[in-house]
Amino acid sequence: MKSGFVAVLGRPNVGKSTLLNNIMGEKLSIISNKPQTTRNKIQLIYTDDDSQIIFLDTPGIQDPRNKLGEYMLSESKSSLEDADVVMYLVDNSDFIGKHDSKIIEDLRGIKTPVVLVINKIDEINNDKLMEIIAMYDSEDVFEEIVPISAINGENIGKLLELLKDKLPEGPYYYPEDQITDQSERFIVSEIIREKTLQFLDEEVPHGINVEIESMKEDEESGLLRIDATIYAEKDSHKGIVIGKNGAMLKRIGREARKEIEVFLDTKVLLKLWVKVEKNWRDKSNKVKYFGYK
Repeated sequence: MKSGFVAVLGRPNVGKSTLLNNIMGEKLSIISNKPQTTRNKIQLIYTDDDSQIIFLDTPGIQDPRNKLGEYMLSESKSSLEDADVVMYLVDNSDFIGKHDSKIIEDLRGIKTPVVLVINKIDEINNDKLMEIIAMYDSEDVFEEIVPISAINGENIGKLLELLKDKLPEGPYYYPEDQITDQSERFIVSEIIREKTLQFLDEEVPHGINVEIESMKEDEESGLLRIDATIYAEKDSHKGIVIGKNGAMLKRIGREARKEIEVFLDTKVLLKLWVKVEKNWRDKSNKVKYFGYK
């Protein structure tokens, strides 16, 4: 039996969440092209007949701008310390940008094996792919380089086999039917937050936090009723979240409800409220109150 922890790093919009959701066969990581989408270290548990791979979906390595950013950086660094393997995901760009260069330098300082995964190979020809592999290989950081397409599943089976080979022998850490260490409430709150990231512009969604107040059967309808509060950092942001005549809040709720029903496999009555918690990301006590600790 092989079992162990794989820390997953990658810039926004390289397909990290798409890859993990594809591997798990279920949407557990929220998807957005905006920075700082992932805030928590989320464990996604992949189990087959002879192995258990615990993927640590991390917030990413970045310079913190507030107390929330400090928490996220701490989560990312602890993931690197806990991991048996580091999987670094990049896209099909033919140059190494400033952010990637910084992460590569950070990876030089760890003893954990690092596997580079080049995503979106379905968008390029083989000659360009060979050039990209050679470019990263010259960095002399990566034990293995695996090209994949997260969107269509190409080479994901090969990637899983390679990760298994690098993991130590050991027992399963979790029951075979468990797929994440997070609660249903957490996943539901993340689905709602994902919709704010998708539909709201500029700095507004980065100051959003979602709290699930209750999840219980509604006596009148018999549906699962979910009451959730969306916290914004400013009064003006609250107005944007609600929208004209409540249109934006209705859109967020409608689209979130569809995904929540798929995730929970039941009909849902979703009720959303919007409140203001001014500049909560800059306040240690509020960051901890919202569960980032």
